[in-house]
Amino acid sequence: MNKEVSIKKIREEAEELYREGKFFCSEAIVYSIKENFQLDMPDEMVAMASGFPVGIGKSKCLCGAVSGGVMALGYFLGRTKPGDSKVAKTLELANELQQSFKDNHKVLCCKVLTHGMDMGSGEHKKQCIAFTGEVAEKTAEIIVRELGLINIDEAMGA
Repeated sequence: MNKEVSIKKIREEAEELYREGKFFCSEAIVYSIKENFQLDMPDEMVAMASGFPVGIGKSKCLCGAVSGGVMALGYFLGRTKPGDSKVAKTLELANELQQSFKDNHKVLCCKVLTHGMDMGSGEHKKQCIAFTGEVAEKTAEIIVRELGLINIDEAMGA
């Protein structure tokens, strides 16, 4: 695992993957985190994010970007053994991520966030690209902070 990352690069790459139509929000976040942290994460972890775009399976419930960020946090900080108590910290960090999004946008509901927009239109796509970048950045910030890693943007004064 890479111990030094550029949070700015993670955000930009997640946005670009969505902008170019290579991945949707949740997939772009998981992929960008995987690549930039140079994780020995199976590609199937990215595939697990494929059902979350457009509010979980196009149901327009929970914003897919938030779902992708929570998945990435769980990869680094979640439990893998029954009864492991570190789940409490993972839940706290997932709450921090979703609260940050709610503080910025009032809601987590895709239907509300995209109300009145034509799905796939310029306005909708622009907004979701921004959400993808925002959540990728916040997720990376939490991971870097919690694991004591280095954000090279800060080290370089960016």
